[in-house]
Amino acid sequence: MRVFTILGPSQSGKTTLARALADLDGAMGKRQETATVAAMQPFSFMGEDWAAIEIAGGAENQAQVGPALTASDAAVLCVSADPEAAVLAAPYLRQLEESGIPAFLFINRIDQATGRIADIVAALQTYSNHSIVLRQVPIREGDQVVGAVDLISERAWKYIEGQPSALIELPPDMQQREKQARGEMLEALADFDDHLLQELIEDREVLAEEAYDIATRVLQHGDLFPALLGAAEHSNGVLRLMKSLRHEVPQVAATRARLAKLGEGLADVVAVGCMADQVKHLGKTVLLRALDGGLEQGDAVGGSTLGGLTGLTAAGEGRNGDPGNGSGSTTPSRAGLSAGDIGQAVKSDHLNLGYCYSANGSAGLPDWAQPRPSTYRRLVIPVHERDETRLSAALDRLVGIDPAVQLEQDAISGRALLHLQGPLHLRRVLITLETEFGVEAIGERVPPAFCETINKPIELRYRHRKQSGGAGQFADVLIEIRPLPRGEGFQFHETVKGGAVPRAYIPSVEAGVREALREGNNGHPLVDVAVTLKDGKHHAVDSSDFAFRMAGKNAVRSALEKVDIVLLQPIMKVSIHVPSVFSGGLIPVVSSLKGQVLGFATEEGAAGWDVLEVLLPLVAQDALCHNLASATRGTGWFEASFDHYEETRQGELAPA
Repeated sequence: MRVFTILGPSQSGKTTLARALADLDGAMGKRQETATVAAMQPFSFMGEDWAAIEIAGGAENQAQVGPALTASDAAVLCVSADPEAAVLAAPYLRQLEESGIPAFLFINRIDQATGRIADIVAALQTYSNHSIVLRQVPIREGDQVVGAVDLISERAWKYIEGQPSALIELPPDMQQREKQARGEMLEALADFDDHLLQELIEDREVLAEEAYDIATRVLQHGDLFPALLGAAEHSNGVLRLMKSLRHEVPQVAATRARLAKLGEGLADVVAVGCMADQVKHLGKTVLLRALDGGLEQGDAVGGSTLGGLTGLTAAGEGRNGDPGNGSGSTTPSRAGLSAGDIGQAVKSDHLNLGYCYSANGSAGLPDWAQPRPSTYRRLVIPVHERDETRLSAALDRLVGIDPAVQLEQDAISGRALLHLQGPLHLRRVLITLETEFGVEAIGERVPPAFCETINKPIELRYRHRKQSGGAGQFADVLIEIRPLPRGEGFQFHETVKGGAVPRAYIPSVEAGVREALREGNNGHPLVDVAVTLKDGKHHAVDSSDFAFRMAGKNAVRSALEKVDIVLLQPIMKVSIHVPSVFSGGLIPVVSSLKGQVLGFATEEGAAGWDVLEVLLPLVAQDALCHNLASATRGTGWFEASFDHYEETRQGELAPA
């Protein structure tokens, strides 16, 4: 079985293309879907088994692209026949280049194109370091595209509604255009083949067989992106794309070799998880692709035993005739998978999406396959308190099937804190919690992580005394609190002389001071201060560690009541990655969120991309997710790290 991933922007026709390809020979298996984000369609073409993995468009779904591409032999980038929409393909072109996987571009809905195909390719080329080379040119009747000429075979085809295209004579008015376009294609291929270059220099005829061989080799090396034309909705150009896949896409051995070159832990990979889901009454299901030899139920994968395994075929059945319906009603297959096959693994909770598996362990996916930083933060709270424990267990399982979900505990509220790709990602998580785990939950904003400090020093003596029967409590301390420069944190010193406070009790004073600063008088921790224990008194009988700890804590609290408190908010350093066409429009976006622009730079190695460095209040980070998606049509993304605390005045808080 050979596997390819269909990816591209929303509304580019990916689902229609996948179904049209699978229906060419009328032999397709049951479509496997994962929460409307990914789908796998097995089918047969000319007696060979294939599987198309389709990933939904949109920035918040792109985290699913990495696992799918890692398990695939090739990719098809589906784009619209509109130069203005080329920028929407920029994130996918970038990831395909980084992956090195063989990839075709399919310019879809060519029947709706009103401009020149060359303009579409030029617009796409802006965002690709690899050359995008047309393998076909359109045949037009007036403004309508009615067919295409294959530039390698030099055959002309006329589109027929809902049927394979018909072979026709090359129209006379197309001959000059076809010759010019073929020359441009061959010149692009000649960059990777010295013999072809020599033939072009000597003006010798290049045979179709030779051009096919070179095009196949160049594609498999990931040296350029060939572009084909069609309209999947009308089955136009689909057969030509499928034949190109059949002749040029490498076998699974090449995919395994490509992974082995990427680093330690990937040389002995036997399987890759390409999709995963949580199915009610069945549990976690992972679609595995066998890369080396085969896999059977009971084999060691990822350091543990592989549970139930159902091989998925074009007939929609397991290898032993078990149904593979993707709905949780599959029966495990004993026959297992051959190299290259995809199967559904159940009862294998140690398997997660986002990993490659050897027999004895696992390795993370390559860097290019990792999801973008999950910068949209939400607390997840159960609607019913009785579901608190079930929610915790459900979130742990969600992390295993969605590599873009990061889970931690909020330090302030103690609630589960999710880092996500955006609001649509949050909605999908909440729906999964309710439908598959039976836990109704809501997402709430994360409380602002404010801190406080002081702007002038203060000295205060505090005496802790308590006598209520039994041993008494006595401790007397004189402390000084003074402000420190931003980012200095906390310092503790002591200048006690003459044993006024015994050495054994000084750590207790410091512990009390730290506790008071951590709690603050207004619910926010105090930072950037130095506390000095200058003097004190003790009692030979009634003094203790506890007494001096309470004295230190209450001394700080009393001192804070007598000074002006300054509220601080965390400022993040944010790197915004964005197609260059949108760079200028981000200035007002950042300004509206009370951010500070540090500068622009062209992103190294990423054609057509800029990096905008800004300082932004943490409370504005979620708003940046919303505004960035709108300003860049869903193509931009950012990563953030803490930089410093900054004073916040009343009414100047950035929007949350």
